Amino acid sequence: MKITFNDNKLKKYANNDRLAERKLGKREAQLFKQRLDELEASQTLEDVRYLPGNYHELVSNRKGQWACNLVHPYRLIFEPHQDPIPTNDDGQYLWIEIRGVEIIEIEDYH
Repeated sequence: MKITFNDNKLKKYANNDRLAERKLGKREAQLFKQRLDELEASQTLEDVRYLPGNYHELVSNRKGQWACNLVHPYRLIFEPHQDPIPTNDDGQYLWIEIRGVEIIEIEDYH
């Protein structure tokens, strides 16, 4: 799957393990890199849906975004490249048709 970054700092962290460790902490940097590797190795978002990391759709004011776990309580937030996001007749997102994501932020949104 194609991955882009909305945040230049996160893009730098993705490409520099030492910088990521220094800024995010060792465990969070490891999980950040792992989640990016999982997304990159996938053909579609459906491929990561049931992996550890609890990939899930967000709701309310974050509808149209997805998240996965890093170090509690932080989540990696991302959006599909497709606009509009593919949906079925019931309005549910079609994970299997999402072939690229943009990394937005690392956030504790709770």
